[in-house]
Amino acid sequence: MSSNVGLSTPRGSGTSGYVQKNHAFLRPRNFGSGAPYPPPSGGPEGGSGFKQRQPDQAILEHEQKREIEVKVLEERERLEDANERIEEGKGEEGEKTLSEEEIDEICEELRERLVKEMEQRRESGRGERDGKGRRDGKRGFKAYQVHELAEAKIAESERLRRALGIKEDASGEPVSARGEIERRREKERERERDRD
Repeated sequence: MSSNVGLSTPRGSGTSGYVQKNHAFLRPRNFGSGAPYPPPSGGPEGGSGFKQRQPDQAILEHEQKREIEVKVLEERERLEDANERIEEGKGEEGEKTLSEEEIDEICEELRERLVKEMEQRRESGRGERDGKGRRDGKRGFKAYQVHELAEAKIAESERLRRALGIKEDASGEPVSARGEIERRREKERERERDRD
C-alpha cells in the first residue's frame, strides 16, 4: 500500500493489490462551462425561471425545403412510371410519352408552386391545418423533430396566453391579471409607508 491507495494487504482479496485508474469513468458535469443544460431556476447560477426553447429557423426552413423536394421527386417518379407503362403498351389510348425535358419542366413548375405556397404560409404566420385543427394533418411529432415541437409549443403557449388573458410586461415575461393586481396593491402599500 503506497500513499493510502489500494489494499493494506492483498491476501484473501483475490487481487494482486495493484491499483488502476478507471479511464472510462466520466464525472458528471453539473454546472459549469461544459454543462449540457442550463441550470434550473434557483440554482447556483441564479436562473430566472422557465426559458422556452427557441426553434432554429434555418433548420425549420431546411426541413420544409426537404419536404418540397420529396414531393417533386415523387411526381418525377410517377411521370417516369407512366412513361414506362405507355412504352410497354399498358397505358390508356391517347396518352403519349413525355420527354426528359418535359418531365423536368413539370417538376420545376411544381417546385416553384410549392416554394411559393411555403413563403405565403410563412408570411401569414400559420401552417396549413386540416379539419381537426392539426397542423399539416400530422398527429404528433417524431422524436427527432425537436425544432418543430418547440415551434408548436410556442404557438400553443401563445394561444393559451391569449385565451386566458395573460399579458406581457415590458421585459416580455407573461404576467397574469392576478399578478398585476397584486403588484398594484404592493405599490400602493409602499406609497402609504412613504407618506407616514
